[in-house]
Amino acid sequence: MNRYDESVSDFHTADARAVQADEVMSLSGVRYRYGKHQDEVLRGVSFAAKRGDFIAVLGPNGVGKSTMFKCLLGFFKTYGGDIRLWDKDIRTLSHKEIAKQIAYIPQSTYPTFNYEVLDVVLMGLTAQLSALSSPKKEHIRRAEEALKSLGIGNLAHAGFGEISGGERQLVLIARALVQDAKILIMDEPTANLDYGNQFRVMCRVEALAHEGYVVILSTHNPEHAFLYANRVLILNGGEVIADGAPDAVLDEEMMHRVYGIDVSIKEISNEDGAHRVCVPRKGVSL
Repeated sequence: MNRYDESVSDFHTADARAVQADEVMSLSGVRYRYGKHQDEVLRGVSFAAKRGDFIAVLGPNGVGKSTMFKCLLGFFKTYGGDIRLWDKDIRTLSHKEIAKQIAYIPQSTYPTFNYEVLDVVLMGLTAQLSALSSPKKEHIRRAEEALKSLGIGNLAHAGFGEISGGERQLVLIARALVQDAKILIMDEPTANLDYGNQFRVMCRVEALAHEGYVVILSTHNPEHAFLYANRVLILNGGEVIADGAPDAVLDEEMMHRVYGIDVSIKEISNEDGAHRVCVPRKGVSL
């Protein structure tokens, strides 16, 4: 039994049918509005994720991506429809139970306090320790291993506020690994990173999906979907308008429908194989 399966077995609310089917999380007809008299932000969102899925969530600003993530994380519980984690209604689970299965990795931001990197990673143990407990040697070893696995073991005692944005994102991923959650929710994690750090972070995230993690990641870069994801989920107007393999879903017509611009989708080849890229056409009216 590998580490992933051990974690699933330890989750006392896990349902045997869901484990056998390999379905980790599902949403069915999820609706949400911020106020009784406001329009719905989510309008019947449905999709399911299974082990090893890397789902890139695309869509323009304000279409409900972050709201959907807050529902998935259990922050919002007044939604309509159904969200199930290992075939259990997520509304019946405590935040601690959810944190044992789902880790959230936000956009890179500058920290208020300059904690040591190792301490930031150990914060991922919150769901595993009691309020008065301190990390033990085994916990520290796991945190150090997580940093090493991401190629930043040398930063363990550096200040979190003194390292680069890309390194901070890798530290947050290390914190998620120590949390031992097998579902990673990532809200535009490369939004503030330079080109090189975007590449490094995305490669690490793709490797985690290959190890069996579920990754649900929002991005405004269609190349992220083409290069790294096995599925793309497109939200527009609070609805899922497309769900499937990136090469099948992301075409020129879809990009115009979602973003209102004309693009050419080109295929390029290198030693890694053929890849698609989006090239905006100049002269598009604003």
